[in-house]
Amino acid sequence: MSQDKIKILVICPFPQGVAAGQRLKYEQYFGHWKENGYEITVSSFMDLPMWEIVYSSGNYGKKVLGTLRGYLRRIKNIVNIHQYDVVYIHMWVTPFGSSLFERVVRMLSKRLIYDIEDNIIFKKSNSFNPIVKLLKSPDKIKFLIRTADHLISSSPFLNDYCLESNNKKKCTYISSSVDTNRFVPANSYSNNNKVVIGWTGTFSSKEYLDLLRNVFLKLNEKYDFRLRVIANFNYEFPGIDLEVIQWSKNNEVDDLQGIDIGVYPLVDDRWVLGKSGLKAIQYMAFGIPTVATNVGTNQRIIQHKVNGWLVKTDAEWIESLSTLLDDYELRRKLGEAGRKTVVDNYSYQIIKSKYLSILTDVVKG
Repeated sequence: MSQDKIKILVICPFPQGVAAGQRLKYEQYFGHWKENGYEITVSSFMDLPMWEIVYSSGNYGKKVLGTLRGYLRRIKNIVNIHQYDVVYIHMWVTPFGSSLFERVVRMLSKRLIYDIEDNIIFKKSNSFNPIVKLLKSPDKIKFLIRTADHLISSSPFLNDYCLESNNKKKCTYISSSVDTNRFVPANSYSNNNKVVIGWTGTFSSKEYLDLLRNVFLKLNEKYDFRLRVIANFNYEFPGIDLEVIQWSKNNEVDDLQGIDIGVYPLVDDRWVLGKSGLKAIQYMAFGIPTVATNVGTNQRIIQHKVNGWLVKTDAEWIESLSTLLDDYELRRKLGEAGRKTVVDNYSYQIIKSKYLSILTDVVKG
């Protein structure tokens, strides 16, 4: 092993700095790792040109070329993998086919950490592209879970599964987290202006936002509110005062600070049980009162009507949002309690030592 720097190769799906599942998970700790003697090389399957079109319709030729570039990068990784002391895999090595690439990377890696986000063993159907679903195999995920030197999971439910399946019984649940020095409240908690209900996410989670369409239509009969959607796709909702903002790293803080009530709709299935509750953590860091589906990790993060509001049915969604639209002092109470929860339990400053301890354990082991 190098006497100077411990070399880590990070193998991940998306370019650095663009996907929340990476940015607000392990990527934000790169600086801390470097301070503690690690040299980091990031190899994403997608490059930026591919990321910019992957969730859009059409562009099939560019998508095929982008996929081929990704596979070429993985072949290069395999050729050079002997240079690294630790390989850190997020999600998968390649998106399609069998576990061949995962097996080769595992065989050639001196030490391997596998960071699994969401419950991808029980992957939900890809309604956007069913052909892609047919090309994906859960075998690669199960192989990495079984053979990694250490696993990092995104929820307690997923952690229990991984702990049982991993050969070395080495698995740690680490929550998504945010930099609370950057994600700071700016809400006036008043009804002097139109109240903004907000949601942020990507195309892959759009179906959850759609769950609330009837709720918003019902609310709109009585309340004058604006719906702000911060995403990487276009969204239409006739009859609703809708503001769609294309997500950007530079404007992320300002765009989220403009939300008065954050919504986090989900469904109750095995896929969702693997989710980390990241949206709730984001909203709460900004002091935004959060209404979330009462399922999975949300139940761990949110105390009902103490630091947020947990709901199940459309009627409960309407009741909670109506109450919060009316009562700005309740928005303040829940928002401030939510902010404290994140600072105390889900901030960068709290979580960073957990990642470093795993790296240290794997290197020494």
